[in-house]
Amino acid sequence: MRDREEPLETTREAGAPAVELRGIDKRFGAVHASRDVSLAVAPGTIHGIVGENGAGKSTLMSILYGFYRADRGDIRIAGRTVEIAGSEDAIAAGIGMVHQHFMLVDTFTVVENVILGAEGGSLLASGTARARGELERLAREYALEVPPDARVGDLPVGLQQRVEILKALYRGADILILDEPTGTLMPQEADHLFRILRRLRAQGKTVILITHKLREIMAATDRVSVMRGGRMVAHRDTAATTVAELAELMVGRRVLLQVEKGPARPGPELLAVERLSVRDERGASRVRDVSFNVRAGEIVGIAGVAGNGQGELLEALAGLHPAAGGRILLAGEPVSSGGPHRRRRGLAHVPEDRRRMGLVLPFEARESAILGYHDDVRYRRAGLLDWDAVSRDTEAKMISFDVRPADPRRITAAFSGGNQQKLVLAREIERDPLVLLVGQPTRGVDIGAIEFIHRRLVAMRDAGKAILLVSSELDEIMGLSDRILVMFGGVVAGELPADRATERALGLLMAGAGPGAGAANEARRAS
Repeated sequence: MRDREEPLETTREAGAPAVELRGIDKRFGAVHASRDVSLAVAPGTIHGIVGENGAGKSTLMSILYGFYRADRGDIRIAGRTVEIAGSEDAIAAGIGMVHQHFMLVDTFTVVENVILGAEGGSLLASGTARARGELERLAREYALEVPPDARVGDLPVGLQQRVEILKALYRGADILILDEPTGTLMPQEADHLFRILRRLRAQGKTVILITHKLREIMAATDRVSVMRGGRMVAHRDTAATTVAELAELMVGRRVLLQVEKGPARPGPELLAVERLSVRDERGASRVRDVSFNVRAGEIVGIAGVAGNGQGELLEALAGLHPAAGGRILLAGEPVSSGGPHRRRRGLAHVPEDRRRMGLVLPFEARESAILGYHDDVRYRRAGLLDWDAVSRDTEAKMISFDVRPADPRRITAAFSGGNQQKLVLAREIERDPLVLLVGQPTRGVDIGAIEFIHRRLVAMRDAGKAILLVSSELDEIMGLSDRILVMFGGVVAGELPADRATERALGLLMAGAGPGAGAANEARRAS
């Protein structure tokens, strides 16, 4: 842990950037991830870095934090050239990083996670006592209150993220890198995160924010840099740019920022849900007596604050979670068997959490691309998997959905989050299902890919498919849906046609101030 008594100003050259990267170049085999990249970040500012998935943002920050070593180029911290061969060097230079997927031990407490690797001597008890006092100070100073003795695995995502920030500050970070920090946060949690970042800036910390959400860049940063194809293509003062300009710089063309679709032409009912109830593994009611339908040629959106039953509903419909009661009908016929049977009947599922349920990260991309469909005859020869056929099919899907790089043999975990999401979408959509269940379709996806995914979903609707959409992004729900259901407390609190839905109307229903509020509160008491 760096000596906090020595202020950064005593070692900084006058007027020097807090971070300066000069001519950073990095290759991974045939992939040229960073191409002569230079960047300067002023001290005491929030500096955004944006770009499409695979543009090189995370690679660049991983070089700064010591996860990778650049093939060429220099790193300067506070005006002085430093050698960063590993994360220990980065921490010693005053750099902390909060990763998109948290590096926490779920079974440890907050204090134990924060001091892990920095225990402060052989006597753990004395190190823990010192850490507790320091955590209390940091929590007060930066509005990072977290119960110190809580088990991290029991904390909501927003509080787990605070633990990651506390870890970095505890180790003396003056420069904090956040990689897609709002990808799994609800809007109110993201708002609180940005208040924390502004507090950090006010205390003289320097923040580097990697995000694909341009409205967050506009709201939170002082300056923004744009990457495309591994190159740094532009730098802008945030106050002097617009979302439209940044989107065009990221993608290299004009980007539609609103969903374009004509009126729906609903056909026959393809999915019907009748009084469906779902309980979790502890027996608590998560979904109670929910009924609705989705017809051919329409998108039905489900809005709601996380934890109100949307995830359990999708899993039950996909056959991944047993229903406690009710019926599910596909094209008028009831289903009782599990997921494989439902897939064969034309139901496809894009889960909310791609890493936990949609992919096997150690698998090659071609293996992840056939999950659930490995018994398809097109992948078989003489009773065995034909890996050449699988590779050809996967490469075609990757090209169709712009998965970068289009390498079927690349390990799934090596793709960026947005490219992992496109791989899952390609696997499910290219099967041409009758009904698509899709959870958080653009979570962690850049603006160019969001436009692409939205176009594909609208095209499916216009081709007569039925789509049930769950998203925490109200703009996405309102832009894509033809009808919107709102879940609160495990029940449907209300339904609105898309042309009458506003953020205020949906927000009231999401808060339980709608016609279904009484049933929702009764469900909560019953659970």
